[in-house]
Amino acid sequence: QVQLVESGGGLVQAGGSLRLSCAASGSIFSINAMGWYRQAPGKQRELVASITSGGSTNYGDSVKGRFTISRDNAKNTVYLQMSSLKPEDTADYYCNALVRTTIATVTMNYWGKGTLVTVSS
Repeated sequence: QVQLVESGGGLVQAGGSLRLSCAASGSIFSINAMGWYRQAPGKQRELVASITSGGSTNYGDSVKGRFTISRDNAKNTVYLQMSSLKPEDTADYYCNALVRTTIATVTMNYWGKGTLVTVSS
């Protein structure tokens, strides 16, 4: 089994910063892409940012220039540095990882339980 555990969420004022972390653990042979998604009340889950094992990144349009995704492959951990936060960034943030548990298995999609980010105006 694979577990993804997020941390770093909380309450911050508009214009402030937060750093989210997500550590993957369990039966892991390799991790391909890792990423962050978010879901605000009444809205669909959307991509915030993703990063491949090689370091290529992709960002949602609403966070480009404000958020930075990074990862530590040795620690199976992905980070999301969020700056210039806006009230509309308020959401539950979910970690995602594409994991192969053994050399013989296919890549499977895993999710964390989420961490709440609240940005006050």
